[in-house]
Amino acid sequence: MSTNKMDVPGFRAVAFDLLTALVDSWSLWIDVAGDEDLGRRWRAASLRIVTSTGAYQPYELVVRRATAEVGLPADRTVALLERWGELRAWPEAPDVLRRLQGRRLAIVTNCSQDLAEMAATATGGQFEVIMSAERAGVYKTDRRAYLAAATALGLEPAAILFVAGSAHDVPGAGQVGMKVYWSNRQRLPVPSEARTLLIDAPDLYALPELLSG
Repeated sequence: MSTNKMDVPGFRAVAFDLLTALVDSWSLWIDVAGDEDLGRRWRAASLRIVTSTGAYQPYELVVRRATAEVGLPADRTVALLERWGELRAWPEAPDVLRRLQGRRLAIVTNCSQDLAEMAATATGGQFEVIMSAERAGVYKTDRRAYLAAATALGLEPAAILFVAGSAHDVPGAGQVGMKVYWSNRQRLPVPSEARTLLIDAPDLYALPELLSG
């Protein structure tokens, strides 16, 4: 774990990326694809499409575009969405969320509201705000997605710690003034524009300590 030397401020709320920071969505995409490499490329294609889309369009259409792009049969889109309830949290996520009980918690995620609420349930956490791309009207990394969560919480972005899972969320949340904890499980390089990154960690274990200290 590497920590930026900037002082850690007090935070009035914590906002999480859902489908990479709290939930292991990659395993489901791989299982539905039937091949690890193909499943990873499928998931990566969907991430690239949503982060460049801006204004919300139905998440199913995004998945369909990614499915066609990697050459999977069209019925894999239907299978993935039908099996969405099989998503599971990362092993440490439920305990970390329990340790954060009493704090204001939110989610900012790139999918429909129904799918966001279903995946959030898998974490066992209690969230004051679940801000899907559908609810926000835009996909991350459009700054309006992060600002929609801040508005729903009634807070300035600087009062919110954002917990990123994917690399794009590190500068994405930072552009609106949110400090960032990155659960960087793939140990990817830190984006050059990540100016508000506090911690680059391999998982969520260090999050309660950061917030308590």
